[in-house]
Amino acid sequence: MESAERIVIMRDRLQNAFSPDVLDIIDDSEKHRGHEGSRDGAGHYTLKISAPSLRAKSRVAAHREIYALLADLIPTEIHALQIIIL
Repeated sequence: MESAERIVIMRDRLQNAFSPDVLDIIDDSEKHRGHEGSRDGAGHYTLKISAPSLRAKSRVAAHREIYALLADLIPTEIHALQIIIL
């Protein structure tokens, strides 16, 4: 799967689950070229998200929800995901 397709899938799932005010997904894969996890084609991403339902939770709980939503993509499509709750 190409990075652009991964981003569309992530964006759709996050949008549907959280109706965020801000949703930005940045592909950081190029910065990690040659890294162990990226050799198999999995990507590195930074997720910036602001949603009332996430802000109402602890940081750990919010991260768990996001990871659960994307679990089937980790580690085959997403090698690393940095989550920033705004």
